[in-house]
Amino acid sequence: MSTQASSPTILVVEDESSIASFVSLYLKNAGYTVRTASTGSAGLAEVAASNPALIVLDLMLPDIDGIEVCKRIRQTSDVPILMLTARDEDVDKIIGLEVGADDYLTKPFNPRELVARIKSILRRAAPSRRDLDTEVLEHGDLRIDAGRREVKVGDEEIQLAPKEFDLLWELLDHRGLVLTRDQLLERVWGYTFAGDTRTVDVHVRQLRRKLGDASPIVTVWGVGYKVSPAKEASRDHAPA
Repeated sequence: MSTQASSPTILVVEDESSIASFVSLYLKNAGYTVRTASTGSAGLAEVAASNPALIVLDLMLPDIDGIEVCKRIRQTSDVPILMLTARDEDVDKIIGLEVGADDYLTKPFNPRELVARIKSILRRAAPSRRDLDTEVLEHGDLRIDAGRREVKVGDEEIQLAPKEFDLLWELLDHRGLVLTRDQLLERVWGYTFAGDTRTVDVHVRQLRRKLGDASPIVTVWGVGYKVSPAKEASRDHAPA
């Protein structure tokens, strides 16, 4: 079967050659064009050269670590980034998402799940979401502009990572409803299977930290999240 010329390019930045090889094999079998890099600096050069549709980025690299690589990419690009982390590096996962990674996967992982997550991320990043281009949502002092990908609290612009923006939009767009973590995984990340719902919790924590008192997100214990009424959001922060 011939590969389509327009097949998306995936860049795999991974220093363990065995992992890079089998990830590349699965991605090629799924119809993607694959480029690889074994160091952070080589990965950054490859980003500039091949303009990939998505980057699979290992956290631990021999020269520049994945966090720093992610930060540098985010200075100029919103390309989706999926971080690969060693087992139980929770702190690193949070830092990785804070600097703008779209998702993470813990080693060892099932390559089929990696392919499924990549398909989901790319589907959510597709131009079909451009139908939101002219939409603006307002909630108390909070204003979110889909076309500009801009969030403001009053006159202050708040810098959000791509998935933080999408999650905030989804919750505000469904204000009055409680959305479960699984629903948010499906709507924001595009997962149609049982994903890791901690991804949602990490992004909610980051949104609350960045928005401060303007954060309208309320935890509905045992269920998921919702948006509080606008007056409540700016006045009294609901008790836990």
